[in-house]
Amino acid sequence: MEPVWEFFENMNELVYVADVDTYEFIYMNQRALAICGLTSLEQTRGKKCYEVLQNASAPCEICNNRELCPGQFKEWRYYNPVYNRHMLVKDTVIERDGRRLRIEIAIDISAETKHNEVIRDYQNREALINEALRTAMQASDPDVSLKIAIEYLGKALGGERVYIFEKNAAGHDDNTYEWVANGVTPQKDNLQNLPPEVCDGWYRVFSEDKCVVIKDIEDIRTKNPLQYEILKQQDIFSVTVVPLYEDSRVIGFYGVDNPPAASLQYISELLQIMGHFIESLLKMRNLVRNLQRMSYLDQLTQIGNRYAMEAYTKNMCPEESMGIVYGDITGLKRVNDAEGHAAGDRLICSSCACMKAAFGDAYKLFRIGGDELLAICVGISEADFQERVGKLKEIMAESSVNMAVGADWKSSNTAGIGAVLAAAEARMYEDKADYYRKAGIDRRR
Repeated sequence: MEPVWEFFENMNELVYVADVDTYEFIYMNQRALAICGLTSLEQTRGKKCYEVLQNASAPCEICNNRELCPGQFKEWRYYNPVYNRHMLVKDTVIERDGRRLRIEIAIDISAETKHNEVIRDYQNREALINEALRTAMQASDPDVSLKIAIEYLGKALGGERVYIFEKNAAGHDDNTYEWVANGVTPQKDNLQNLPPEVCDGWYRVFSEDKCVVIKDIEDIRTKNPLQYEILKQQDIFSVTVVPLYEDSRVIGFYGVDNPPAASLQYISELLQIMGHFIESLLKMRNLVRNLQRMSYLDQLTQIGNRYAMEAYTKNMCPEESMGIVYGDITGLKRVNDAEGHAAGDRLICSSCACMKAAFGDAYKLFRIGGDELLAICVGISEADFQERVGKLKEIMAESSVNMAVGADWKSSNTAGIGAVLAAAEARMYEDKADYYRKAGIDRRR
């Protein structure tokens, strides 16, 4: 143990230190080790803080590492459902040997809160639900709140996996959220677009306003062999799932895998109560997503707007190749003035259709001004890019669309998108000037 940590060794408060970037344990004092059932610091070597402290396989959704600053302490209260402890917590970050280290000092206030054995005590289920709601609602984003809620339930209920499934547009089931305990293999990526026959039996039970409690999957081996095989492949031997509703219509379900056998019925009742909160969060999430989609969508053409372009280009990889096509619809003002804005809108849509036909199947399109359209092609070869630019001009000619086009391609984006965009725009203006010159139009008039 490094001398710097000896100051904390015999404190009555719990103290641990972890790397902010890798989550690796650096230090735990004797009190913290005892709470976690460990006898020496060596038992934490190579382990992540969330593995030992939260029995989780990934960083916690409520982790506040991003909020910590050197020289300042963040104070908050937290109930750890894994160790059934209420804590008054103080966190800060220090820099040492080129690493950012999180120091957490926690005072165990469990005796004051009088929540002994809350998790297993049926009479105190309201305390568990309230704590889950309080923790989840700390996030301003409903999507994050959903992740926090199932994470909290997984830890509190002693399950190996908690998940949410939602019906997709095709009527199949998608695993949209998942929390897994430390050492449990995540399954979310393998459980997308499940055909209806997999969960048909469950939905029949849901239609009767009932939940599903399977104490031993061997009980369904002959009755539902397809579902049995899917559960078996995930190392599931018991499961509790409850339906999720929207306007009295079942839209999916959520549940817990492999909870303690003695708690199966208790868990199903608790999940049904929590289900109303999950449903509300899903509805809020959908509303937020729809608002975000609308804020990034050009309503006329249904392609991205300038805000969408800025968001898309914000975190581009500088090593990837990039091609940009800058299109300016010629004569739009004349059409608006002579034929009306409805005709002008049709011209914009026709021009956008040409861009979609040439680029929209694989690359991003944006309308960044009244008459300006953009195609951004990331990871495209120069030959493919030039071929698509040529295809665009052919489609425009076939569709009687006049649009000045400027294109530029770079093998990497190290100079930033601005350089590629400026080059494409300059070539667009050259093409536009050439068009007016050939048409004998004096733009000064």
